[in-house]
Amino acid sequence: MEEKLRDTTLLFLVRRDDAGAVSEICLAMKKRGFGTGKWNGVGGKLEPGESIEDAARRETEEEIGVKVGELRQVAELEFRYSVRSDWDQLVHVFFAEAWEGEPTESEEMRPERYRVSDIPFDFMWPDDRYWLPVVIAGTLVRGRFVFGEGEAILEHEVLVIPDFA
Repeated sequence: MEEKLRDTTLLFLVRRDDAGAVSEICLAMKKRGFGTGKWNGVGGKLEPGESIEDAARRETEEEIGVKVGELRQVAELEFRYSVRSDWDQLVHVFFAEAWEGEPTESEEMRPERYRVSDIPFDFMWPDDRYWLPVVIAGTLVRGRFVFGEGEAILEHEVLVIPDFA
């Protein structure tokens, strides 16, 4: 039987245009720790007894200083690292369209808003190209990625799903 992966969270603040499409996304430059030097959403590990949604809210407030309202899960991503199995994780990805406060730089993250057409994929994790445009377009996904040396993707699969039931 395969060992249960560590649950982690990833959250993106998004704005929609008048037609309802995601037009803007807040990314944050990771300044220290896992993923340093990459643009990503905000998030991290759960604390003991904490729900996935509560962890996403807490991490967002800690990392960029905003309190998010309703969360909408858009993806569930399994990441495996052939060179560092202690990095293996199941990432629960959320969009938030309402929040209190203005995204502010912390010791860990530097947030910046991007138009969807300007997302800096060359400065993000290489898997983001496979799934982020799909969820921005409004489709829910489950994905699996296996990384090798130098963040090379050895295997990947992205499946469109109807919901997270």
